[in-house]
Amino acid sequence: MKFAILILFLCLSTYIPRMLPALFMDKIQVSGKVATFLQLIPYTAMASLVFPAILYVDENMWIGVVAGVVAVIAALKKLPVIGVVLWSVIAFVILYMFLLS
Repeated sequence: MKFAILILFLCLSTYIPRMLPALFMDKIQVSGKVATFLQLIPYTAMASLVFPAILYVDENMWIGVVAGVVAVIAALKKLPVIGVVLWSVIAFVILYMFLLS
């Protein structure tokens, strides 16, 4: 029973700080720069997670770097997300097979 109460309080301690800003954000007026900053946070978080993974995808870091560059080029050409993923995976597989042989 003590374990269940502990889990309940831990859930509340993480849920409340996440819920409160969502409840009051529509009542707060922010400037354009702050709004832009808040809108860019998901992209920044994703980039900070993806970039190290690109460098450590294999023993040879150039495979990940080239696949990442292919993904960036595909994204800049405004391909759908599945196209960006497929092109980068194809580049990765070709480079991986080329370097293994």
